[in-house]
Amino acid sequence: MRVAPVLLAALAGTQVAYGRLPGQRSPAATRGLVALMLTASAVEALEARGLRRGLAPVAAAGGLGFGAELVGVATGFPFGHYRYSARLGPRVRGVPVLAAAAWAMMARPAWVVAGRLAGRRRVVRVPLAAAALTAWDVFLDPRMVREGYWSWPGGGRYEDVPATNFLGWWVTGLGVFAVWTALEDGEGGAAAPYDVDLPAGGDGRRGAIEPDDGALFLYAWTWVGEAFANAVLWRRPRVAAAGAAAMGAFALPALWRRWRG
Repeated sequence: MRVAPVLLAALAGTQVAYGRLPGQRSPAATRGLVALMLTASAVEALEARGLRRGLAPVAAAGGLGFGAELVGVATGFPFGHYRYSARLGPRVRGVPVLAAAAWAMMARPAWVVAGRLAGRRRVVRVPLAAAALTAWDVFLDPRMVREGYWSWPGGGRYEDVPATNFLGWWVTGLGVFAVWTALEDGEGGAAAPYDVDLPAGGDGRRGAIEPDDGALFLYAWTWVGEAFANAVLWRRPRVAAAGAAAMGAFALPALWRRWRG
């Protein structure tokens, strides 16, 4: 029995409950949600692609992202000058250990979505995946800034977040997915555009389950859920519109191509 679908369903239900919590959500609730999302994403990667092609790249994304955060807090590059509060738990040189989770848990969904759009063109897939990951941050940063998890002393034009932050996410994403490409090449050559290996009994027809459907679901669900929560529950129409447009630019065509088989 595959565990990932159960975890993804549990994550969706938990996120719905989290979004309806009255007032400001507690740091414990936020940390728990991040842990569940990371677990669901990691298990999905492991079950879909195995240890070396699934879980190892996810771990690499977390490590590289955390390294970029250490440099960013210390120097202001590449995200701009910012700082974390203590609300996310234990920190290393000012960076919460949990910050690595943000890079790890959405890297594979962004990679799968980019694969749907870029096909076998690795030179296109890497920047597209970095952009798809950055699109999620259009939702993430405004909420976390508003709730006091981190901040830019100089502020920014978009919900107190500067444009340099999103450029930094894209540049860091380029490094993450360049490493992913190297890891795939090290496993015996070029893989399929989104690594479609139909399970036993799969025939490639429309509706047949593919190994990377869980990661695609996680990206699409995050897009829809964040847009709804910001627009309806949290009354932040600007964030809802910006995030929906950013993630939708990747989610919609990826879903369309998946549906068409």
